[in-house]
Amino acid sequence: MRIGILSYHFPPEPAFIPGSLAEELAVRGHEVKVLTGFPDYPGGHVYPGWRQRWRYETHSERLTVRRVPRYSAGDGSLRGRMAGHLSFAGSATVTGRWFLADVDALYVHLPPANAFAAAGLLRLLGRVPTVVHVQDVWAEDEPVGAENGRWAGRIAAAMARVYRAADGIAVAAPSLRDRVVAAGVDPARVRVVLNWTDERIFHPARPSRAAHRLVRRDERCVVMHAGTIGARQGLETAVRAAAALEHTVDLVLVGSGADERRVRGLAADLRAENVRFVERRSPPDMPDLYAAADYQLVMLRDLPELRSTLPAKLQAAFSCAVPVVASAGGDTADLVERARAGLSCPPGDWASLADRFWLAATIPPPARADMGRRGREAYLREMSMSAGVDRIERLLYEAAAGRPGAR
Repeated sequence: MRIGILSYHFPPEPAFIPGSLAEELAVRGHEVKVLTGFPDYPGGHVYPGWRQRWRYETHSERLTVRRVPRYSAGDGSLRGRMAGHLSFAGSATVTGRWFLADVDALYVHLPPANAFAAAGLLRLLGRVPTVVHVQDVWAEDEPVGAENGRWAGRIAAAMARVYRAADGIAVAAPSLRDRVVAAGVDPARVRVVLNWTDERIFHPARPSRAAHRLVRRDERCVVMHAGTIGARQGLETAVRAAAALEHTVDLVLVGSGADERRVRGLAADLRAENVRFVERRSPPDMPDLYAAADYQLVMLRDLPELRSTLPAKLQAAFSCAVPVVASAGGDTADLVERARAGLSCPPGDWASLADRFWLAATIPPPARADMGRRGREAYLREMSMSAGVDRIERLLYEAAAGRPGAR
């Protein structure tokens, strides 16, 4: 088929799902055309060496990427982000009208940032069969105010229009299905397609001596959190839990983020010497560090929108056959328990998490390895790139075959 992809972000930005999907569909023999913006995430400034302009395309075998300008402020404000969303919507709609007019089916990667562009483009390309992949719901870490509420309502309305216009809908977490159906979508058109990880990087490994020295001090159980230290994670809960088990568990936090200073301050106040911080590492380094720890920690705060979220570190841990301790609710905890790939507890409860840490430390190494193996099996069965692309490809075929007048 000739397949179009609409994505707000695309490599070299950290947009792994649309990037790997485009490459894999091209490998499978499809002609793929991507419509996206110029790279500016996460700093909000266009990457060095790039200049925004019209009529910018790159070509490789069976894959064409067309980039259109969008507003890039870099100030992180709500107005700045909304200006970026709306400017991309205008650019994508104008360009997509002819760039994507000849595709047999269109895939839309749909985080909230892409809502306005998708709504405008689908209105123009009314006869092009479309599959949307819903990644998230509208969520802001900023305090809710009148302006924020207005934008949230507009984005929600735009996403609902996209749902209703689509021929097929994939959702990246099971409970997102209920939210999409609640917007008035026929349940028969909604399928669960979980995101995958970069399998070239995240796979089972044996720890190097350097990783072992960095992560471990003695034979105590090591629980590692690798990734952002931010508002969504609520890592203060993990620090309090670890501080209660000073001689039982080591907590190793790899990464950085907006809340790092606060989390470090809490660890110092509690005199939690078993909580250690390791500076951010590149993705290729992570499987080595994963293997040196005993468990990976997945943390999500108790917020309604996060109950429908599967953080990328969960797929990475499963793919690496590492058992998980999940302090989260909703889909994340359900998946860990269903796969029997680790332990879980309610989010935001440090005493419950301390209990999970203690239980994790008492589980013998062979049983931990069994949990990791079951996680790996669940990943290959439900989350792998092969499984995910198979499902999206099938949805695209079904959409193209089911639309009257489709090629």
